[in-house]
Amino acid sequence: MRKEADNLLLVYLRRIDGKIDRLTDDVQALKHRVTSREGQVASIRGDMAAMSSRIDRIETRLDRIERRLDLTPAPVG
Repeated sequence: MRKEADNLLLVYLRRIDGKIDRLTDDVQALKHRVTSREGQVASIRGDMAAMSSRIDRIETRLDRIERRLDLTPAPVG
């Protein structure tokens, strides 16, 4: 009887061990995916910052062109 209980306990422990191994693998996969997404978000933020900077430079140049051609509207007020 004692040997059967030990064997049954070992069966359950092996099942638990297998489930823990699968959970560990799943967590590792999720970690890799999150890291990948973080890199993508950082890249997008960098691209947006570069575009914002470029738009600012274009706006400055456009303002200067409008002033040279005297195309600026009269101030209101």
